[in-house]
Amino acid sequence: MTPNPPTDRWSAIARWLPGLAALLAYDRRWLGADVAAGLSVAAIALPVGIAYASLAGVPAAIGIYSAIFPLFAYALLGSSRQLIIGPDAATCLMVAATLAPLAAGDPERYLALLPVLTLITGCFYVGAGYARLGFIASFLSQPILTGYLNGIALIIVAGQLPKLLGYPTEAGEFFPRLVELAQNVGQSHWPTAALGLGLMAVMLILRQLFAALPAALVVVVLGIVLVFFLNLEAMGVLTIGAVPAGLPTFALSVFDTATYRSLLENAAGIVLISFTSGVLTAKSFAQRNGYDIDANQELVAFGAGNLVSGLTQGFPVTGADSRTAVNNAVGGKSQLVGVVAGITMLLVLFFLTGPLALVPTTALAAVIIISAIGLFDLMGLKRLSQMSRHEALISILTTMGVLVLGVLDGVVVAVALSLVWILSLALRPGDAVLGRVPGLKGWHSKSDYPQAVTEPGLLIYRFNANIVFYNVDYFRERLLEQVRQSAEPLRWVVVDLAPVSIIDSTALNRFDDLRDELQRRDGITLAVARARRQLAKHFDPHFIAERLAAGQTRFFPTLRAAVKAYRREMRTNAAEPSR
Repeated sequence: MTPNPPTDRWSAIARWLPGLAALLAYDRRWLGADVAAGLSVAAIALPVGIAYASLAGVPAAIGIYSAIFPLFAYALLGSSRQLIIGPDAATCLMVAATLAPLAAGDPERYLALLPVLTLITGCFYVGAGYARLGFIASFLSQPILTGYLNGIALIIVAGQLPKLLGYPTEAGEFFPRLVELAQNVGQSHWPTAALGLGLMAVMLILRQLFAALPAALVVVVLGIVLVFFLNLEAMGVLTIGAVPAGLPTFALSVFDTATYRSLLENAAGIVLISFTSGVLTAKSFAQRNGYDIDANQELVAFGAGNLVSGLTQGFPVTGADSRTAVNNAVGGKSQLVGVVAGITMLLVLFFLTGPLALVPTTALAAVIIISAIGLFDLMGLKRLSQMSRHEALISILTTMGVLVLGVLDGVVVAVALSLVWILSLALRPGDAVLGRVPGLKGWHSKSDYPQAVTEPGLLIYRFNANIVFYNVDYFRERLLEQVRQSAEPLRWVVVDLAPVSIIDSTALNRFDDLRDELQRRDGITLAVARARRQLAKHFDPHFIAERLAAGQTRFFPTLRAAVKAYRREMRTNAAEPSR
């Protein structure tokens, strides 16, 4: 039977272009909500794009390009119906930290490096998507990601205060900037400070009392109006200046090998942080709206967005939580929202660039600071400290690593702490001595059920993790400790291997040594029960066959079978003296 071609084509579209498939099957009843959501997203995304351009150290036009063009790519390829991609505070800060040392103070070289970094980021994303590496979103735990973003938020606030208040600045690191604030705040330009603080207050009030209004857009428009009518430029208030109208021109420069190596290394860090943050946003809103997303497809979609951004001279982008929240709050139903938002901002780019030239930089600083404050998750850190002080400490250490070492080295700190956390869990896993509980089926931990009992002289021990080279010594120590703590002399120790999926050669050799040590020193038989067949897959079949034939270790399919064998041996031993 030959497959139906239209069905095959539709399946291919749904697989490779889920956003396009959703648009082709669009429910017209959603149109009103999607248009309203698109206009609302544009009202937020445009001023945020301009503001984050300043954070990335590039002209405002590049922030607008980065806010517009990736939306069209994601609308075709993205699996999330609500996610809006675009400039992100943490990503922009990482871009600035990457390019500033490579540009060495040359603004033209900085702008030439930017699209190359964005294109490399996009290639990494697409490659990771087709390699099915969507699981990297789970690599950074929530406490570590929270700690990293908290550090980013503090750096952003410290970096924007000079622009908000108008005082001179030279410091580049977080703690020197705090010292500089104390020393130079008295030199603030009062018209700039008054305008910036006033606009910040307006934005906070709007967000608190009129959550449906695009507070960032209102603040930017209000700043333009005040600059124009009060002639604030003549008083020394800085503005962003002329914004070129129309579409960007494509340009790509070639650099030396060392530069590309640095761009590759830092692009990998950008992908790790930005995808982890972006896909968490996508998953969160997908759960709220009752559907699932494909993390691997999101990698491809983010990659396409970054490739389009690079080709239009923009900077790396990711899922934007604030704009996605606006989309969801207004009632956006599909990827059409991104298309509407992109077209709206394109119209502004073509016809309304004149007023944008009057946007005061202090207004952008206000928008960025409010956004950064929203990025700082103090309540999350408080809840984490109540749940797990150990994980809260790791989160705080991540924040301090970002503040002390910087944004890029902070990625290394975050990854290192993730590895330490993973190893700490694997190195010292939980374990239990098992027994039977009257009235309950199965075998249960004596720490959970103190009334659990086993046969006299028999210890059943469970190690709740794989047994490999880095934790086999801990396994040995814990088992011997249970042997020492036994209230009566032991004859058998049975290790329950049900939780164990992997045993390596190091662990196998240590296990043999432990078996011989127990037999030689205490006359204890070491046996195993419920060993999985997959434990043998890492070893040569001939080795396994020879080991089983030697019969040095006693194997039992169930704990019940092990207990029966122990009883038989005890009865046999008890009967021998009477013969």
